[in-house]
Amino acid sequence: MTLVLASTSSTRIALLRNAGVAFEARSPGVDERSVEAPLLAAGATPSEIALELARAKALALGAPGELVLGADQVLDLDGARFTKPADRAAAAAQIATLAGRTHRLRTAIVLVRDGDILFEHVSTANLTMRPLSAEAIERYLDAAGESALWSVGAYLLEGVGIQLFSAIEGDYFSILGLPLLPLLAELRRLGTLPS
Repeated sequence: MTLVLASTSSTRIALLRNAGVAFEARSPGVDERSVEAPLLAAGATPSEIALELARAKALALGAPGELVLGADQVLDLDGARFTKPADRAAAAAQIATLAGRTHRLRTAIVLVRDGDILFEHVSTANLTMRPLSAEAIERYLDAAGESALWSVGAYLLEGVGIQLFSAIEGDYFSILGLPLLPLLAELRRLGTLPS
């Protein structure tokens, strides 16, 4: 059975490759803001939004018989939702808002075959940024470069972004964008991976 990752995220691709999973990566071509708009208007929770985005991505792809994996993350701070920053100034503003506080990162995965949802999972991690001066934020952004624009929190935990934090509670792989342990367990259950 072919596994299709509905993402071109280099981190998600590396996580699956490193775990020894055979797959193809394809862009789902989903307009995330269009999917989110009615959910936000209806007062959906961050977990519900992450799950719906993962569903939309998984359902957007797949030939007959293919197993498609969709994934997404939503960052919220006391109910305020964050998206990927558009530029360096937006990244600096996001980090300044998160500094000294604990935010939640909701990571959802969905497995779909032939339009049927076979598995859904949402994990939550709590991440506490240390207090940061404007100068410390600028130094971080200099070191991170363009990678600060690649994630919802303006940081990649697997890189220099780890220096922003004082505490982390939650699954490391989920924070990177793919809850590997529940995913691998489900792939074994479905027969995609040997048990």
